Amino acid sequence: MKELNLPKYEYNIKTEANGDYILDEIRKKYVKYTPEEQVRQNFIKFLIKDKNYPKSLFAVEYKIEINKNIMRCDILVFNKDFKPNIIIECKAPNVKISEKAFNQVVDYYYVLKPKFVVVTNGLVHYYVEFNKSENNYKFISEIPSFK
Repeated sequence: MKELNLPKYEYNIKTEANGDYILDEIRKKYVKYTPEEQVRQNFIKFLIKDKNYPKSLFAVEYKIEINKNIMRCDILVFNKDFKPNIIIECKAPNVKISEKAFNQVVDYYYVLKPKFVVVTNGLVHYYVEFNKSENNYKFISEIPSFK
């Protein structure tokens, strides 16, 4: 797998006849170890280890309904009141982050109304903070640590 622009962590990976699988500590199961999954698992570890977010506040592939279609948000992190706080959209490292990726996460935003949105391919990370009272947003340099 490609080296990412995130800290390095230890992972529980197993090899089977049809490929490698990585332990998803949030879903508590092994999942196919794809480039996108590498980014997802690394970003989860980053938020837990470096930003101090508790595992209990994470949901992976969180189902939401948009225009009668069931979609899956890559990572959703709740705040301490269990309201949506951060939506993270993960792409494989070889996928350029495009307007399409932002449109996808904006659709999730309008349903979930979190404070932060992240779009990452593991190499480039975009962090957005929303101010609901002023009805605007701004790009920020990093996601804040859990308080």
